[in-house]
Amino acid sequence: MNTIETVLITGASSGIGLELARQFAKHGHRLILTAPVKEELENIARDFSREYHVEVGIIPQDLTQPDAAENIFRNVQRDGAEIHILVNNAGFGQRGKFWEISLESDIAMIRVNIEATLRLTKLFLPEMLNRNAGRILNTASIAGFEPGPLLAVYHATKAFVLSLSESLATELEGTGITVTALCPGATDTDFFPKANMLESRAFQQNKVMAPQDVAALGYDALMRGDRVYVPGAMNKVLVSSRRVLTEHAQAKKNETFYKDVETTARKHHRGDYERKAFKRR
Repeated sequence: MNTIETVLITGASSGIGLELARQFAKHGHRLILTAPVKEELENIARDFSREYHVEVGIIPQDLTQPDAAENIFRNVQRDGAEIHILVNNAGFGQRGKFWEISLESDIAMIRVNIEATLRLTKLFLPEMLNRNAGRILNTASIAGFEPGPLLAVYHATKAFVLSLSESLATELEGTGITVTALCPGATDTDFFPKANMLESRAFQQNKVMAPQDVAALGYDALMRGDRVYVPGAMNKVLVSSRRVLTEHAQAKKNETFYKDVETTARKHHRGDYERKAFKRR
């Protein structure tokens, strides 16, 4: 690269976000990382600066707060940074019947998964348009392609992200700006314990990917300018199944995935796939 590009990544302290940050660092990008916990970001910034010799800035921010996106934007402006690549990665889910999950939890999910993505894109896109160059990576999910009983609001938020990404990609044709929706399936991250899903079929019996693999494939898709990228052969099969299954069949299939397996069938733990990927490095 002739110019060092700066990338802003949300949800950068763990999981896919952390591994996306690592991919960008490996390729020499300047990083601005945001996540709620300052100490975690400081440790990552120190490690990445030492290992990859790149500049790493941090913006501690809880995206459930209504003014979160504006705070991030003001911090970037104050430091005089130009964002060449925006990665809207932060997100979380919560398993349970719709009426059993609190409204506050659902609103927090909407703020992180939808509102932060919308606001940050609104704030940083004009600068990209002025430069006639830029890239946006939105972490959606294969959940965005179909309904998900027991994860109803999560699926709905990812459908929003996927639809917005595809629409923006078309609107921005000819501007020098690309938009990529990264749509992973089950991935060995903190999503599962936080969503109370470690015992679910989705984690115990599904083909679970390591976040390192998802991030490496996602980085390549972004740099190619892909509009939608689904990492993993099994995830591609799950997405393509919507062409032959009725909406009701899709919904029932996902409901089954999200139910717990019997205790004797629980063989996998959070971090198993992630550790295997580290050993391959």
